[in-house]
Order: sequence, then C-alpha cells, then structure tokens
Amino acid sequence: MITHHQLEFPAIGESRTVRVYLPNNYETQDTSYPVMYFFDGHNLFFDQEATYGESWQLKEFLDHWSKDMIVVGIEPGHENNQRLEEYSPYNIGDEFFAGSIQGRGEATMQWLVNQVKPFIDQTYRTYPDRLNTGIAGSSMGGLMTLYAISHYNHIFSKAAALSSAIFKPLYQELDQAIIDSNTRVYMAWGTNEIGLDLTAGDEIWSSPFAQIHLHLEASFQHSGASTYLYPQIHGRHRESDWAQQVPLFMDFLWMR
Repeated sequence: MITHHQLEFPAIGESRTVRVYLPNNYETQDTSYPVMYFFDGHNLFFDQEATYGESWQLKEFLDHWSKDMIVVGIEPGHENNQRLEEYSPYNIGDEFFAGSIQGRGEATMQWLVNQVKPFIDQTYRTYPDRLNTGIAGSSMGGLMTLYAISHYNHIFSKAAALSSAIFKPLYQELDQAIIDSNTRVYMAWGTNEIGLDLTAGDEIWSSPFAQIHLHLEASFQHSGASTYLYPQIHGRHRESDWAQQVPLFMDFLWMR
C-alpha cells in the first residue's frame, strides 16, 4: 500500500508530495518497521508517475522482498530549477547548468530531518533510531544522499547513492565529517553515463567516475564504514538502469 501526504516545505512556502510505502502486512500485524528515505519519490513506484515514464519498480521489489520495511519517497518541486535547487547543498555556477543555481539542499535536509521524519515516526509504526534509518537517491538525489550520510550521520546509518552528481566541496566536508563505523554506503555509476561506454581494458576503474568514487570510498573506509562500489556495465543515467540495482543495494544495506 502507498499513501500520499502533502507536507509544507517552509524554505519556499510550498507543499511537497511525500509517498509512503507500507508493507503488505502493515494493517494485519502490530509491529514496527525500519524506514528508508528516497529522493525523487515520484520515480520510485509506478511508471505512469515517473518523469520519463520509467520507475525504479520499487513497490514490486518490496512486495516480494524478504525484509519488511517502510519506504518514504520525497518529491521535489518541478517548476523551473526547483529540483536542482532543492537537491543541491551548494551554489552552482552556470558552467554546469543553464544559469547559476542557488542551492537549497541544506534547507531540504533540515526539512527532512526536523519535519518529515518526525511526521513519519508519529504517523506510522517505525523504528526511529539511526540503525533502522537509511537514505537513497540518484543523480542530484545521489549528491543529497552523500551529503546526508556525511552531515547527518547521527540520523542515517545506511545510504545508496547512484550516478551521483558530485561537487568538490563534498570531498573536504567528507574528510572532516564524523562518520560512525556502523555505517554502510553503496555507491554506483554507469560505464555509459555520458554516452561513451568505458568498459574496455582498465577503463572501468580508471575513468573519472571511478576515481571520484574511489576517493569517496577511501574517506568512508577511513572512518571504518562499510562500502560497496558498483560500476554498472553499460549502465546509463536513467531510472530503468537504476532499477536493476535495487536488489543489490537493498541487500547490501539491510541484509548483511
């Protein structure tokens, strides 16, 4: 079952849709559940809701997975550059996008931690503690996931960041972050992210994408965190390819 809520996002005075997946046995059993938060909640469950007509097919996976849990999908604004602003902790110059971006990512995290999560914990039967709370996202949502697990590690113990947009400030911040050793981080990129399939010879691990992720992995491992790097062979920057990774990262984060 999936429920919908409209929660006020005070940074801009608008509401945002929050989707909540509940396990099949939620209404028949009196138990509590761990919670996984995902960015881009509209792309998670149904193709007809997804931006480009392809979802992560997360509901189908969860309906048949051996572990019962609650998944919360956070949907950003879709007007103009709202998604980029809400999913960037940093101001971004126009060398990356058409026009500069005023990052509201920290405001998004404050909203998620101080309003969305308490609402979920009060409304549903959850285990609210850190070890039962994870976060995930792709592209700009992947950037937000890495930001969350490094800046809000006291809230989240598990993270899956797929095809992340990674900016230099994250390096320094991660090196200085306090990361609990009981942290699990899955990071992935596709070898065909930019239309040039880097799978020949040692290109998989020598590409710029790989080097960035190896650097991040070293920072997490320095703190004692467990990591999983996954170069998706022929993987592209799109939901259907990320959907293929769902069993891999969910098992790594929650079943080991």
